[in-house]
Amino acid sequence: MKIDLTETTSSKINQALVSARRAIGTPAIGMVLTLVVVTDEENAYDALKSAGDASREHPSRIIAVIKRVSRSPRARRDARLDAEVRVGSDAGTGETVVLRLHGELANHAQSVVLPLLLPDAPVVVWWPEDAPSDPAKDPLGALAQRRITDTYSAELPLEELAVRAATYSPGDTDLAWTRITPWRSMLAAALDQQPAEVIGATVEGESDNPSCELLAMWLADRLDVPVERTISEGPGLTAVRMETKNGVIVLDRADGSLATLSMQNQPDRAVALKRRDTAELLAEELRRLDPDNTYASAVKFGVDRLHAGGEVKAAPIEGPGEKADKAAEAKAPAAKKAPAKKAASK
Repeated sequence: MKIDLTETTSSKINQALVSARRAIGTPAIGMVLTLVVVTDEENAYDALKSAGDASREHPSRIIAVIKRVSRSPRARRDARLDAEVRVGSDAGTGETVVLRLHGELANHAQSVVLPLLLPDAPVVVWWPEDAPSDPAKDPLGALAQRRITDTYSAELPLEELAVRAATYSPGDTDLAWTRITPWRSMLAAALDQQPAEVIGATVEGESDNPSCELLAMWLADRLDVPVERTISEGPGLTAVRMETKNGVIVLDRADGSLATLSMQNQPDRAVALKRRDTAELLAEELRRLDPDNTYASAVKFGVDRLHAGGEVKAAPIEGPGEKADKAAEAKAPAAKKAPAKKAASK
């Protein structure tokens, strides 16, 4: 069910939500959080689709905030709120409110959103693109327990990572970090199977890919070892190599879906590491509403090394027992080498 409201108010939108729930026979509210999606017209469809798919796992009230740019000075002075209310099958398992803010009202979105938040329920704000430099100090971000950005959508992703580190507040997270969750889990499990002192690591992936940089920072931070970044054609993150005193551990994913885990004195194993869509990433982030201290530590570790101009080898990562081919060196961001330390169990 859809209800269009023109030149409306937050009070009328709440009334429309109650009327719509009664009309479809579900007067009770069974949602667990409010998800505020701050986007533009160009990206609104994809963002709302992803949020709707994620709401099947986390029933929520989705509030899409779309700020409309006025063309003329007179139009910019006029404040107007248009809204679209969706409930039932048109809104996943919760309900959706699409807000279009015109004129001066676009600078005061929080005053429109605040009356629409679910009472006594957590609030999450997600910027699919064009996130503010300091999400916690943004008027909408200040309403939320969790703030989700995506450095991958930025024009300069690696510089955006530095901004995320400089302005981090508890509750901030990034979908570039969420993308490497399966990689972190698999690498930790590999070290559990073959406990040994890690003396170095290499992360291979596309250039200017923030997920690759975050994984390199995480390894350097947790293992306290030198971490090197190498460039590949992708897609995304393609391989990780960890040098240990018991041999080499390699996790190689050349095609973006199926990876091969190689360890010394063990047969190679195929593991599923497919590239996940935005709805899956968003659903994962909505499972936890407490601060992600591991992300905070990782992103802060490498912020001063993003533009250090470290050496990056163009040669691909090789499996155990193979010699690495020498290749031309290129300039690219890399995690600064740190002294080795016996920390394989971290």
